[in-house]
Amino acid sequence: MRLRNLKDTEYFLNNCDYLIKEYEQLKGNWNKEFNNDNPIHLEIGMGKGDYIVGMALKYPNINFIGVEKYSGVIARAIKKYPKKLDNLRIINMDALNLEQAFLKEIEVIYLNFSDPWPKKRQARRRLTSDIFLNIYDNLFVGKKRIVMKTDNLVLFASSLVSLSNYGYILKDVNLDLANSEIPNVLTEYEAKFVAKGIKINYLVAEKD
Repeated sequence: MRLRNLKDTEYFLNNCDYLIKEYEQLKGNWNKEFNNDNPIHLEIGMGKGDYIVGMALKYPNINFIGVEKYSGVIARAIKKYPKKLDNLRIINMDALNLEQAFLKEIEVIYLNFSDPWPKKRQARRRLTSDIFLNIYDNLFVGKKRIVMKTDNLVLFASSLVSLSNYGYILKDVNLDLANSEIPNVLTEYEAKFVAKGIKINYLVAEKD
């Protein structure tokens, strides 16, 4: 469900020093924005930022970029995390436009609690449909690696199929992430789900 925009959405968007607006100019050159050659990891659908900020704090030698479609959600993330981290940038954009911002420079893509688009006719709108997997092909550098978390079994099952059909190898599949030994940074939704005893599905998929 989409959140209503904050009253001061435009203020937060215009006064954030880690929100990148002219991302097209950085395509293929994000190492210059970060001023290093560290690996770049991308979260698509970052929500309020708990995961991407947590990862940036935990792994200072990796550069993280969070993408979120809805400006109101981005504003909430900025309000929650106003301080700039050297290894974190965010972009307000639709995932269909990712190729405008990146070219052969992403090592890992994170898909956390993406919109499940549960109806059969909506399947191609899922972030693991072949439409998006084709877009991701042009973002990755070297081996392609997708890490996914969701509470939705329909989305998870369809993702296992679509990733496998697209040539990805499933390196790790877990149906109860919270009770596993897999290192994990929680999203805001995930923390609420785990508190309610809802099981979190997790996968890692790779493709040469």
